[in-house]
Amino acid sequence: MHYAANARMYSVNPQAAAAWKELFGWLSRESGVGLDVIDHAFPLPLAELWSRSDLGCAFMCGFPFMLAAHRPRPVAAPVPTRAPVAGRPVYATRLLVRADSGFHAIEDTFGGRLGYTVEDSHSGYNALRHHLLDYYRQRGAGLYRESVGPLTTPRRVVDALLAGDIDIGPLDSYALDLMLRHEAELASQVRIVATTDPAPIPFLVAASGCPDEIVARLQATLATFAGAPACTELRDRLCLGGFAPVNIADYELMLRWDAEARAAGYVRPA
Repeated sequence: MHYAANARMYSVNPQAAAAWKELFGWLSRESGVGLDVIDHAFPLPLAELWSRSDLGCAFMCGFPFMLAAHRPRPVAAPVPTRAPVAGRPVYATRLLVRADSGFHAIEDTFGGRLGYTVEDSHSGYNALRHHLLDYYRQRGAGLYRESVGPLTTPRRVVDALLAGDIDIGPLDSYALDLMLRHEAELASQVRIVATTDPAPIPFLVAASGCPDEIVARLQATLATFAGAPACTELRDRLCLGGFAPVNIADYELMLRWDAEARAAGYVRPA
């Protein structure tokens, strides 16, 4: 049997998409598990991808994973080379503005237009709301005149920012690393004005019914990626140090942040 593989969440440009396809090819060869890279691009819902019965490897955000009634099986979590905690499978949200704007701190953007990705995203919604929560409490009211979304993907957040449709937007730090690695010009077009607290990163999942043996083979092979000589150049192109086991207990943080914001009456980042 062949299993579906997809890295839509981190296929932020054609170069990154090609590198992920190569990684899945390496993983299939080394593990002996047949993997077919499938297309599942925006606007197709990610929930449809995560619910596939033949899923072998696809990235899933920890927030919808923790909210799901029927969870897929964790496989492994990426460890970005520029992770906010070195050597750990964590990420953060970078809050971006246009480089040519007059905004130099997040407070400068209050009263403007805030972008967000989708409500079940951690980096583009939950972490954003958590970062803004203290400001919301201090003001006792909304911080922005308009909340623009769902923008759904990191690429569409950047596009909205550069088009002037939003004044500030959230970006998954690993997604931004990949964009900057392959699109050097972007560094002169955007500026980071704030970064959220770190959180456990989206991880690869398999279908809930995927056999133990298949999951174990994928996990064992991904554990060797960091030291595989054949993957040196691929690690560079993916800004990736390796893969780590998934500790589900770490992802409870996302539910705590959600509950804290809701208890304060701050349901939507705005």
